[in-house]
Amino acid sequence: MKMFGVKTLLIVLFLYSFMLASMLTEAASGNKVKRVKPPKPIKPIQELLTCKSRKSKCFMKRIKCPVECPKVKPKNPKDKSCFLDCYSPKCEAVCKSRKPNCNGPGAACYDPRFIGGDGIVFYFHGRRNEHFTLISDSDLQINARFIGLRPQGRTRDYTWIQALGLKFGHHNFTLEATTTEKWDDNVDHLKLSHDGMELVIPEGHSSEWNSTEGDLQVERTSTTNSLTVIIPDVAEISVNVIPVSEEDSKIHNYQIPANDSFAHLEVQFRFFGLSSNVEGILGRTYRPDFENPAKPGVAMPVVGGDDKYKTSSLLATDCALCVFSPDNIKDEHDSLMMEYGMLDCKGGGNGITCKK
Repeated sequence: MKMFGVKTLLIVLFLYSFMLASMLTEAASGNKVKRVKPPKPIKPIQELLTCKSRKSKCFMKRIKCPVECPKVKPKNPKDKSCFLDCYSPKCEAVCKSRKPNCNGPGAACYDPRFIGGDGIVFYFHGRRNEHFTLISDSDLQINARFIGLRPQGRTRDYTWIQALGLKFGHHNFTLEATTTEKWDDNVDHLKLSHDGMELVIPEGHSSEWNSTEGDLQVERTSTTNSLTVIIPDVAEISVNVIPVSEEDSKIHNYQIPANDSFAHLEVQFRFFGLSSNVEGILGRTYRPDFENPAKPGVAMPVVGGDDKYKTSSLLATDCALCVFSPDNIKDEHDSLMMEYGMLDCKGGGNGITCKK
């Protein structure tokens, strides 16, 4: 047994020495061990989009999404989506956030601060618990309900947009931020209705609803509290529900009570083919002859119009300057095909600078 163990040990040592000598010889001869190259990253599939609007110069052109945002509906709600601007002279797909850009044209955010179609910032305070017309055109009416409060010693209400009422053709649609004492991002605070009936869209990113006539599409752009409303060839509205934060309340001395988070809407509108007679707090800024009274450089340029644009309810069209008339055929030659939603707007000092 002893002899067998010694022989086994000698054999093992011999084999080890042979393997070591072979490795040294291979290294000395300059032979290199082949390394397996890592697989090349798979490029994302870029979706192809087509403009189907006959009003567009890009009608029926097939356009590829950018590599940076290859999909129209990305799985991650934080990713930018591919967007085809059918009314851009470039006829190109671009990347954009699916939530409202409060520094872009057509925005209505904060207390509330608007950015008109002309790119100029202005404030419209209105009054709490009343309704005002944002857009009034022959085929589109958009009203807003304001909520707010007036702390002791203030001469006006602090206000925010709490709900929107849309009329298009002979249909209507409403969306509102529901009242909540304590804000929770994981709880949905949106309430919707279509033609007077409550509309429930399941929670979840990219969950959507389409009307039977195909004239309205509503899609969630995050699991809760964000969505996009599309009226084809008329308007696209990005909406987000947020509370008044404790920080903002302290900075502006809002004095928000402990039993109400004052949930409200951040909104950005895009319009396609508004007429030159369009009216409304925001709508008038898209008129070619509009001269904005807001003074550039002023910290809070406030624009009036409470008496001209006040309506009796969220879906009423009875403001002094309202022009909504769904039975009248819009003159296509009178449509303003210039679309301001893709301008590059950045904040600077007290104003917003927009450029193409």
